[in-house]
Amino acid sequence: MATLKYKKPSPYVVPAAGCPPEDTKYQEYEKNLELSTVGKHQKFGFALFGVGRAGTIHLSFLIKEPKTDLLYVIDDDKTKLEKLKKYWNLDSVKFLTNAESDVVYKDPRVRAVVVSSPTHTHEDIVTRALSHNKGVFCEKPVAENLAQTKLLYEKAKQVKQPLFSAFNRRFDPSFASIRNRVRAGDVGRVLTVKVCSRDSPLPTIQYLSTSGGIFHDCAVHDIDMTLYILGEYPTKVTVAANANIPEIAEINDYDTVGIMLSFASGAIGIIDLSRHSTYGYDQRVEVFGQKGMIKAENRQPIYNVETYTERDVVRAPIHYSFPSRYQEGYENEMRHFLEVLEGKTSLSIDTKDVLAVSKIATACEESVRTGNSVEIKWSKDELPHSQ
Repeated sequence: MATLKYKKPSPYVVPAAGCPPEDTKYQEYEKNLELSTVGKHQKFGFALFGVGRAGTIHLSFLIKEPKTDLLYVIDDDKTKLEKLKKYWNLDSVKFLTNAESDVVYKDPRVRAVVVSSPTHTHEDIVTRALSHNKGVFCEKPVAENLAQTKLLYEKAKQVKQPLFSAFNRRFDPSFASIRNRVRAGDVGRVLTVKVCSRDSPLPTIQYLSTSGGIFHDCAVHDIDMTLYILGEYPTKVTVAANANIPEIAEINDYDTVGIMLSFASGAIGIIDLSRHSTYGYDQRVEVFGQKGMIKAENRQPIYNVETYTERDVVRAPIHYSFPSRYQEGYENEMRHFLEVLEGKTSLSIDTKDVLAVSKIATACEESVRTGNSVEIKWSKDELPHSQ
């Protein structure tokens, strides 16, 4: 009887709290349920350039998404194209090599292109797509240097087409939640942001030799995450880097990197980066402020199973690599791009941020080369709107 006074009315007469914002999978289900009753929605024709590591992820999404109509797949590996056609039953999709891709740009049915081909091909594909008034979803980097990247964004503005640089981690629910809570003041003034990013499995030398180097290929994601959380750009970078793997040293790159970013607000960004983690894809973010701390730990494919024995407790391993760890991020960024095409929203990744990340990555390279900290100067036009 002691708790009878806490008795509540029937749950049928009290409004339910509803789905919490963190349960993104249920939210997706609800959207699908609602879509089943509202009739047809707009469908966009797409062409996919490159079916490698990232391209395979985008291919599976474009095939399944009801708002997309995959018209072309472009890749120079003809054997792979034949296998793709059979594996996915893509009889209505046209498979082309890059030499045959003119038809893609001239086809009025193609509303947008997805660029996930090797880095050195990005600039040409993006330029041609924009010149033919196609929207562009491009894996980073958009171009191989800052000057060309600027020109492409100016071109996109001129032709009034979206140019989306795919920093997928912004769309990961856990990292997006951290950013929103930090911006809401949950931890007060931010003192440090720590990002840990350790790759698994070890990328092939073939990939690394054409990747553009660890700073522009890998560290850009962690630099972008720091900027995304803080909403400001660093004034100084200090970097230490080593090549502990002989094959990586032979291509003049690094496998272990420590980056410190200094901000005018007094905040410090710390990035712990490695090309080779033996225990899985280590992805963590921690933000420490005057009111507390918020962090995202590693995710596990099976997170609710533990084995207890006489001497230890064993939990399931963390995600093996990026396709599984960031599956939701990849899907969410493409859905965001579709909403941009629909005119429902504008690009959430600011042009200034894309250019700033490239500038900071180049400063990191200079810091390693010289062994000194590098001051970064920003013009008023380069700074984000919040700074």
